[in-house]
Amino acid sequence: MTGPGESTQKRPVTLDDVARAAGVSQPTASRVLNGSSRRVAPSYRERVLSAARELGYTPNLPAQAMARGTSRTIALVISLISDPYFSAMAAEIMKQAEAIGLHVSIAVTERQAERELDLIRELRGQQPRAIILAGTGYVDPPSEQALIDELQRYEETGGRVVLISRSDLPFETVDFDNHAGSRQLARELAALGYRNCLVLGSDTPLLSMRQRVEGFVTGLTESGVTGTRVHEPGFSWAGAREYILGLSDAEARALDLVFAVTDDMALGALAGLRERGLRVPEDVGVAGFDDISTLRDVVPKLTTVHVALNAVAQEAVYRATTTDEVLTRRTVPAYPVIRASTPQL
Repeated sequence: MTGPGESTQKRPVTLDDVARAAGVSQPTASRVLNGSSRRVAPSYRERVLSAARELGYTPNLPAQAMARGTSRTIALVISLISDPYFSAMAAEIMKQAEAIGLHVSIAVTERQAERELDLIRELRGQQPRAIILAGTGYVDPPSEQALIDELQRYEETGGRVVLISRSDLPFETVDFDNHAGSRQLARELAALGYRNCLVLGSDTPLLSMRQRVEGFVTGLTESGVTGTRVHEPGFSWAGAREYILGLSDAEARALDLVFAVTDDMALGALAGLRERGLRVPEDVGVAGFDDISTLRDVVPKLTTVHVALNAVAQEAVYRATTTDEVLTRRTVPAYPVIRASTPQL
């Protein structure tokens, strides 16, 4: 009997219930019941279908559409749309997606780990075909496990998750080697004669930016250059410019190279140096990382580390839409391009 105030309504049967009854994982049950094109062994398939019939499970229709690949939207999560690197990345991913008839929706984290988590929760409800996270990972983020849990739940309903330049989470990854690219750039600049170097990192605790700093310092050390100064100004064009303007005259004139972890920051440093009356490259060299397209308008041409964003975007969209069960991590090369901003000393 039902006591006073008690409801006689049973809770809906969930996918977890079916998976437990069938003795399979939830992703396997999802592939069977939500119509995924990924293969499931016949014995597992029959167990799942039998358990679903016995429990009276009703499939989630939006999840079926996503699992069958009929959702036409890919969700792209980036850090900042105003950042030249991320705007270029978004443009390349949209181009690749549109070539195969898909649309891209863009969500912006503003480089906030908690906002990133909130956005993923919202996207799960919208159930796009795939989620691509192109924002860089954080150093010791407090919400990392919660983010992993949300993304895994999304995958369990048939979606796919792809990370770009972010190897800190257990999902499909398209990476480029930030450490190796900046390390090789440092070695080549040391060979050109640069010794008194200032490295501008990021005051935001981002993994990829830390890797770039560490790689550059390692390359200089391997080349016999010691005493490199590393500072972490505001992570922007304005932050780099303000830091350069805050140096004493003696500090500024002692430099023969400024390396910034992004091209945007490198251009801010270049502006600050010129405002101080220093010539680039006659008095001091400047180098960055990313090789953003707007560098074609910069004088002198900026030395940087080139990242093939078209190849990164193509691989990310492929992994977001393929039905292959297991893919290996793909690393796209990042390599130095020496230009007029760092001539031979």
